[in-house]
Amino acid sequence: MRKYILLLLVGSVAFAALFAYLGYREFTGKATLSETVVYVLPKGQGVGKTAFDLSERGIISNAGIFRLGVRLLGMDKSFKAGEYEIASGSSMRDIMELFASGEIIRHHLTIVEGWTSHQIVTYLNSVENLTGALTTLPTEGSIMPETYQYLRDDDRAALVQRMQARQEEFLLDEWSLRDPELPLETPEEALILASIVEKETSLEEERARIAGVFINRLRKNMRLQTDPTVIYGLNKTGDLGRPLSKKDLRTHTYYNTYVIRGLPPTPIAHPGKASIRAVLHPLPTDELYFVANGDGGHSFAGSNEEHNKNVLKLRKLEKERKLNTD
Repeated sequence: MRKYILLLLVGSVAFAALFAYLGYREFTGKATLSETVVYVLPKGQGVGKTAFDLSERGIISNAGIFRLGVRLLGMDKSFKAGEYEIASGSSMRDIMELFASGEIIRHHLTIVEGWTSHQIVTYLNSVENLTGALTTLPTEGSIMPETYQYLRDDDRAALVQRMQARQEEFLLDEWSLRDPELPLETPEEALILASIVEKETSLEEERARIAGVFINRLRKNMRLQTDPTVIYGLNKTGDLGRPLSKKDLRTHTYYNTYVIRGLPPTPIAHPGKASIRAVLHPLPTDELYFVANGDGGHSFAGSNEEHNKNVLKLRKLEKERKLNTD
């Protein structure tokens, strides 16, 4: 009898060892997952529910082995909620370690230089993995245009606040380093002029030169006469959907710099770092005018006579191009 009991005990131990070995091999072995998948681990979700969900989605082969392995290794309280990228071939142990690492997916979005508040809000509300719809427009010019990192389910309003903090910090730092004797009284005025420069050119090499023209006009109390301010005064989205007319240039708004003197009351867009720096360190120049040259840049002039010649060149070029396309 004792012999049979001994055999039974040995057999049970051998079976348990075999089961443990097979379970360990399945827990640590390469999985059959053939492609990378994204898995969102909700906050507060336990190991049992996670194991079942992973098994249902075909990410792991056995929910019981995953649950047991995690608990035996003492990792059942270490999982961190978030969005994870599970690589193809990941073992159950790999997945356990991934969830415990907190290495969640970090997304990126880009705010484009020269966008208006309306454009930024429209864009952010279209990003599906953010939460909390934006219902009010942020102050024009208050956001730093650049690429931002964010996590799934981040709040849109909190993200906007982060963007605004970046702009404020940068503006104040640059203001403290500004050239002397600029005709700008406050950082806010610099931001307004930077937004105009931003809308006037996308060429890096032109920004400081255009800023120099505007600075010269401000010093001489000349109207800035810049089309983007007219457009913004007529439509705060920054897009009329049509070319400006002569009537538009004569229409009085607080932003129409063909009518008002000095700067408009607020920025007309969100300027980037380069435009802010250009305004605070403008190119020394005697130029007072510029007009598009038809090739993506501008022609500059120090006198009205020279400027009118540049305008005629542009009109001639436009006429020739129209004839060639008709």
